[in-house]
Amino acid sequence: MPVIGVITLELHIAESHSLKDKRHVVKGLKDRLRTRFNVSVAEIDGHDTWQRSVIAAVTVSRDRPFAEQLLQKVERDAASFLGAALVDASVEWIE
Repeated sequence: MPVIGVITLELHIAESHSLKDKRHVVKGLKDRLRTRFNVSVAEIDGHDTWQRSVIAAVTVSRDRPFAEQLLQKVERDAASFLGAALVDASVEWIE
């Protein structure tokens, strides 16, 4: 039976002074995670705020340990890319 892992990343982009600034950062992160980890990525909250965003990345696997490792790598990469802008990260499982 496949497992679905969802990592939710909460961002506070302090240097953003417009939606355009925020979208630049969010798009860069989404593209990076899709390319590097082959996960589905979407902005799920904070669409109309300049400095806040919530991003979700999802993976589907038949092997939970593999999915756990993948989502840990996603979190590390996002933290490296965003620095202090990454406020929180949480993982949920759907089995």
